[in-house]
Amino acid sequence: MNVNLAYGQGQLAIDLPDDRTTVIEPTHQPGLPDEQAAVLAALNHPTGTPPLRALLRPTDRVCVIFTDLTRATPNHRLIPWLLEYLAFVPREQLVLLNSTGTHRPNTRAELERLLTPEVVRDYRVVNHECEDTASLAQRGVTRDGAPALLNRHALDADLRIVTGFIEPHFFAGFSGGPKGLMPGVAGLPTVMSNHGARNIGDPRAAFGITEGNPLWEEARDIALRCGPSFLLNVTLNTRREITGVVAGDLIAAHKVGIEAVRRSAMQRVKAPFEVVVTTNSGYPLDLNLYQGVKGMSAGARILQPGGTLILACECREGLPANSPLDKLLRSAAGPEEILALLATPGFVRPEQWQAQIQALIQRQANVLLHSSLPDAVVKAAHLTPCHDIAATVRQRLAALGPAARVAVLPQGPLTIPYLA
Repeated sequence: MNVNLAYGQGQLAIDLPDDRTTVIEPTHQPGLPDEQAAVLAALNHPTGTPPLRALLRPTDRVCVIFTDLTRATPNHRLIPWLLEYLAFVPREQLVLLNSTGTHRPNTRAELERLLTPEVVRDYRVVNHECEDTASLAQRGVTRDGAPALLNRHALDADLRIVTGFIEPHFFAGFSGGPKGLMPGVAGLPTVMSNHGARNIGDPRAAFGITEGNPLWEEARDIALRCGPSFLLNVTLNTRREITGVVAGDLIAAHKVGIEAVRRSAMQRVKAPFEVVVTTNSGYPLDLNLYQGVKGMSAGARILQPGGTLILACECREGLPANSPLDKLLRSAAGPEEILALLATPGFVRPEQWQAQIQALIQRQANVLLHSSLPDAVVKAAHLTPCHDIAATVRQRLAALGPAARVAVLPQGPLTIPYLA
């Protein structure tokens, strides 16, 4: 059986035994015949609010929040259409804020690819920087008592327009919605509190769960402190075509989008597999290993305890090197030591949530990585390099006997497999 894995900006073809391989993908949804018309219709007929134009006066300050280069949102289409719709608002009243969360700022060239050169030339475009205290203001505290810090551009606006796309998320349930504000434009102390070891370790902080998920509920509550916000989110298929548009109330419209994604993404399986091959849904989500933990999480949901999990994640930007995650992984001898460090009172590190989830997965699985990274870098991250996925799978199946099976998630975390 030939299977094409999403990998980088292309595909990675592997050949697996026909009789022992199960391929699990989202249910295909066709792209909309006229994406721009669907966006305009959603803006004019939103969920839970009046039309966007009715919410704005020409004197209002507007902050358009968009996703960074690690997300597949079709910003280069969505944002120009939105700005055309907002033509009655003077440009000096508009700011476009890149919701980088705790990620690095994007370069001008990257912003031009995201938004088009014309948008970057004609509008004020700002990267959120989570450690720039001068750009943040406080709106209360988190449940743990940390300051709830948010970008001043978002807080100072009369209306925030939060754009993005909705997909399954490994600890927030689903992306999109309030995540555009929190953690999208939140300060590092706020994100670290929300993504702390206790929340990450909660069984409800998982794919497909929002209500009852302490991490998502706190993100929602902090986002609502910003003031009036209007949501514009899309859903996508594996071809990156827009399959649906939701707009309006930050929470109510998001719920509509969530249910559409849930119907497509959730795939039921009868029993766990001895071997699971997964991806990180290709570019841009597989830019680095920090993001790659999402693909691991999707595959681990249907892996037999003690099984083999193989992640195909290009990692063209590395881990990244010298990032907080890189330093944390290198500081420990292995996954159990990482979990012990995170259980130590007072021990807190940026990006610890990715290391924690990886370590928890490694408690139940032997995790291998196929990537562009040097073997030494993979091993320093406590993973095993895998140069030939198909050969490795065949070897594992042969060792386990004729009853052993392999599941393949070609789109990685865009699928939410679950056991019956």
